[in-house]
Amino acid sequence: MLVLTRKPGETVMLGEDIQVKIVSVDGDQVKIGIEAPRALKIYRREVYEAIQQENEAALEASDLSVLDGWE
Repeated sequence: MLVLTRKPGETVMLGEDIQVKIVSVDGDQVKIGIEAPRALKIYRREVYEAIQQENEAALEASDLSVLDGWE
């Protein structure tokens, strides 16, 4: 894992077209801004993991009614 130190207002480039900017730091919270192509899906890790779990449950489900929102 690459670990960098950045100050508010500073940016990290990921490839040629993704910028991650440190917007602010307040105690133990860091606000970041991300500029990336619209087609790139960006999720917080906990949201991504929830999506993965739902996808796994859908693959294993023999009864489609167990899927949230489907009856």
